[in-house]
Amino acid sequence: MKVFRYPDKTSWNQILARPVFDTTGELETVKSILADVKKDGDAALRRYTELLDRVAVNELRVGEAEFGQAEQNISNGLKTAILAAKANIEKFHLSQREEVKKVETTPGVCCWRKSVAIEKVGLYVPAGSAPLFSTVLMLAIPAKLAGCREIILCSPPDKEGSVADEVVYTAKLCGVTDVFRVGGAQAIGAMAYGTKTIPRVYKIFGPGNRFVTAAKQIISIELAIDMPAGPSEVAVFADETSDPGFVAADLLSQAEHGPDSQVLLVTTVEKVIEQTLEEMESQIKELPRREIAEKALENSVAVLLRDENEAVDLLKEYAPEHLVLAVANAERVGERIVNAGSVFLGHYSCESAGDYASGTNYTRPTAGFARSFSGVSLDSFVKKITFQQLSAEGLANLGPTIEAMAEAEGLDAHKNAVSIRLRKINGI
Repeated sequence: MKVFRYPDKTSWNQILARPVFDTTGELETVKSILADVKKDGDAALRRYTELLDRVAVNELRVGEAEFGQAEQNISNGLKTAILAAKANIEKFHLSQREEVKKVETTPGVCCWRKSVAIEKVGLYVPAGSAPLFSTVLMLAIPAKLAGCREIILCSPPDKEGSVADEVVYTAKLCGVTDVFRVGGAQAIGAMAYGTKTIPRVYKIFGPGNRFVTAAKQIISIELAIDMPAGPSEVAVFADETSDPGFVAADLLSQAEHGPDSQVLLVTTVEKVIEQTLEEMESQIKELPRREIAEKALENSVAVLLRDENEAVDLLKEYAPEHLVLAVANAERVGERIVNAGSVFLGHYSCESAGDYASGTNYTRPTAGFARSFSGVSLDSFVKKITFQQLSAEGLANLGPTIEAMAEAEGLDAHKNAVSIRLRKINGI
């Protein structure tokens, strides 16, 4: 982990740069995979599953018996934890429902907006070194609450050709319509284009590796996706009141995601860096994913700054996916934050809480996209349709304004659509 002390603002962009990888080869590979899926459908999915996941799969859809078996295989302790997390996530996302508000903009002219669910959505749940069943909670729950009619899920099969029990159980619990044992870029292609077995959806959600991310970027030209996404990241702003062990644990919790993850420590106190680095060195020895975390730390930095204002400015520039404010006045500092996917206030608000069970959604913008994108919420699964209703009185009041504007733009048919009605109203 590189350490920078009182760097000049002109060097911030360089210090805060995310890891950059040449993805040219990957893009060409992904384009080829997507083209094959579009052309050959299920046959292409089976070919790529055998080639990339090293397992032959005949039945792409997870069957009813597998759902029952998965439930039996899950321990009661884990079931209890999943149910508790589900309840919190539902509670938080239910609060995001909006009431329809009708506004009379002019006497006789009423306008309103209504949230309507996206009918068909596709969820991608990575497996890799561990099945991320928490992703199912974060995506399927708001989809179901929003009223999406069809919720399909794709996840890579293991060496036996099965989707992880935890993913299957959680999918059933959260109301997923169908689960398919397909992973990688080919799964994104299947959901984007549709095959004989896997239906085409209208929007795709979910994290994944660089091939999945590339596939989502490519298909986003013609289909909606949740957001641009990259490797996971966290920034921690810590002061002298912070616990070095807590800070180190939060940094390592993101470093263990992958070798291309990045963590950032920001402080105005020299000893915070020293103590945190010591704690990280101690804690990392106990991690099963130590090698992954160590590689991520090579991309990571600690920055010592002069005061809180400078720290807030640097964090604004970085726009982290996760931001932990391990400072004495966390709530006050939090009010100043404008670029972040999710903010964790105070010494006991660990980032892991948001990743699993506090209630907020952990699908958040990375790579600086927090400057302009929000994380997934109930809104992500709906579109907003506006309505307007004009009475004869309303058109009589607003009509001359519309006529004048249409005439000025040279759109006579627009003007006539009003004028013909005004003549009817006036008995002409």
